[in-house]
Amino acid sequence: MKIAAYLDAGRVRAGIVSPDLQSILPLQMPDEDHAFGALRVVEQLAQSDKVPATGAPVALGAVKLVAPLPRPRRNLFCVGKNYHAHAKEFAGSGFDSSAKSGGDIPQHPIIFTKVPECVVGPNDDIVIPQAVSTAIDYEAELAVVIGRGGKGIAKADAMKHVWGYTIVNDVTSRDWQSRHQQWDMGKSFDTFCPMGPWLVSADEFDAANTRVRCWVSGELRQDANTRDLIFDIPTLIETLSAGITLYPGDIIATGTPVGVGIGFKPPKYLKAGDTVRVEIDGIGAIENPVR
Repeated sequence: MKIAAYLDAGRVRAGIVSPDLQSILPLQMPDEDHAFGALRVVEQLAQSDKVPATGAPVALGAVKLVAPLPRPRRNLFCVGKNYHAHAKEFAGSGFDSSAKSGGDIPQHPIIFTKVPECVVGPNDDIVIPQAVSTAIDYEAELAVVIGRGGKGIAKADAMKHVWGYTIVNDVTSRDWQSRHQQWDMGKSFDTFCPMGPWLVSADEFDAANTRVRCWVSGELRQDANTRDLIFDIPTLIETLSAGITLYPGDIIATGTPVGVGIGFKPPKYLKAGDTVRVEIDGIGAIENPVR
């Protein structure tokens, strides 16, 4: 199942994407639930297998997609340095405030968050706040969406708590990340989390073996497989839930592969006029202009 959120007469609506990706079947639920995109559906499916009824199909090409979770229930959980090659790339960049405690390859997952308000749609602009920072980087990532919540979830049971997956671009202000010696602020500027194009349910997607790629203005910058994750999804869920209760709709961004802008000499930061495309096999792609 694929669940998308889109605009209809200025209002957010949620619907089921057809298998041929040509149309969306609008879900029949209250307007206040539609405002949260796929969230209410994920919450409902965590309790039962019953999907809300749907209306007449709408052509996918006739609507503007928004983030499938346009109003996340709380901060997104994010994982730093979770691909081997990227961990080495970032440790050597001079911007890694965690290297002194964790070395090149972390011994435990590095967790930070992004505020919900930085989420934008799969084709919305990434806005460079030039008066604040121009060292803006891209990070292509697979994101996990929790279905059944819980606390103290064992690794062996973790995948039972996953509803599905989506794509995020963990856009980052590198100078803020370095200056403040933590990552939340430089990761949370407005528009710094493009998401989409929809949620894909776990039964339709192999998260342990899929390709993650990112192009900047047509140049392939990142190309890796989730087999290369340092900490797999069950480990991340076990770690997070040890002390934090997870809820349906929680988002876990699993980390970015090698090839981010800061890894080049000199760095290849985003600039106005660029377009960033992130594609994950089995999900689809998001493509965001930079201004």
